Order: sequence, then C-alpha cells, then structure tokens
Amino acid sequence: MSTLFSRIIQGEIPGRFVWRDERCVAFLTIAPLRSGHTLVVPRIEVDGWTEVDDDLLTHLVAVAKHIGAAQKAAFDAPRAGLIIAGFEVPHLHVHVFPAWNIDDFDFGNAEPDPDPAELDAAADTLRQALRETGHPFGAE
Repeated sequence: MSTLFSRIIQGEIPGRFVWRDERCVAFLTIAPLRSGHTLVVPRIEVDGWTEVDDDLLTHLVAVAKHIGAAQKAAFDAPRAGLIIAGFEVPHLHVHVFPAWNIDDFDFGNAEPDPDPAELDAAADTLRQALRETGHPFGAE
C-alpha cells in the first residue's frame, strides 16, 4: 500500500510542488505552521529518518537548506525552521517553514483549513524565490 506522500509524488493526489529531483520532492503541507511551510520527502518510502541511508538524509537536509533560505527571502523571515517529526504519515518528511519565534515550531498552531488560494500564492512565491537563488527545480 502506497503512503499518502507516494500517491502525491505519483500524481494520484494533487500537490503544490516547489522542488523535484531524482531523489526527493518538496511540496507545501495542507496544514501549515506558517505561509510557505514545505515538506521535503524522499521518493522512496522509508518510515523514519533513523532508517534512511546517510547519503539520502544528507541530500534531504541540503534541499531543506535551499528551501529554508528561499523562504527567509520570500517571506522576510529572520529564521527558517526545520523539524523531523514523523508521526503524521509513515513516510519520512522534513518540515521546513519561515519562523519568527519559537511558537512557530508548535504543531498545535498549524492552520487546519487554509485557503487554497493562499497556498497557491505561497507556492508561487517560494518557486520564484528558489529560481532567484539559483535553484530552478520548482515544478511549473
């Protein structure tokens, strides 16, 4: 049985992609902590970050770093947050989001029903920022 994220990666379920490469993808979450909150997800199904090979984990964090830098620029944030929680979906994913303070790291503050138009706009903003920082891997 494919995970929810595998189904998004395969196009069975729509996703707001901002990054695609041969090893991973990144798309906006449907329950953002902040506008632009993105999940970096390996294409292979692996449940936890302690189970993935070191090379792939390094790649995921490198992609998260590029996305975080773009988020800081795009949303004028002083920091980019990074969390690997792993409870929501049994498929490794790295949360990357613009952050202004420690409260931004609280999943209890996630928006449960965000406006789809706002998610689309955030994805467009982030794709543009990624292009401007030399990472034109965003989905068009």
